[in-house]
Amino acid sequence: MSAESGIPTFRDAQTGMWQKFRPEELATPGAFQANPERVWRWYQWRRDLVRRSAPHGGHFALVELEILLRDLSIVTQNVDGLHQAAGSGRVIELHGNIMKSVCSETGLPIDVEWISKSSGSPPPSPHAAGALARPGVVWFGEPLPADALESAWKLARGAAACLSVGTSSVVEPAASLPLLASENGALLIEINPNETPLSSYADHRIPMAAGPALQQLLRECTALA
Repeated sequence: MSAESGIPTFRDAQTGMWQKFRPEELATPGAFQANPERVWRWYQWRRDLVRRSAPHGGHFALVELEILLRDLSIVTQNVDGLHQAAGSGRVIELHGNIMKSVCSETGLPIDVEWISKSSGSPPPSPHAAGALARPGVVWFGEPLPADALESAWKLARGAAACLSVGTSSVVEPAASLPLLASENGALLIEINPNETPLSSYADHRIPMAAGPALQQLLRECTALA
């Protein structure tokens, strides 16, 4: 989804001055502890990329499907907030949100206004002495947010249908969610131009990019409504 809005994946974003760094130097708790300024600058650069992007037709198709089906939820590994920007109302962010900041010690959210008025790269946290602001994303080696993951498991167990859209289906635990839905009787549809480890389990495969496929799916659902 994000790539079709012009937002590079984590690996693709390691270009230019950032290509000399390993992920362990940019997106782990240890990297932040060792060099918080480098990590903060990396994420500020990526935030700028998100600010220059916009939801595409696939995002808006999901908004319309939510209205049409009345019980559609989105579980995403993307961290850009474009689903919410498009208007989706039920979004579970498994990997957090890059546009948000939290306290490095307490995990409490930090207001955007505080960030904008504070100096430092990163600025200090208002929640704990000596703590810093950090991006509100899940780094390598960190657990997913327990409430988000539990909500995702619950949705998978009770789903009538599950769409797996544009994911490689290799990053756990998210990769297991469509399989759990299928095991509990859900119709499993994979939208991906490339085959993945999930492909052989899908009831239907749509070998297209997310945007055009979701718009086509919306048209077909609207015709049947």
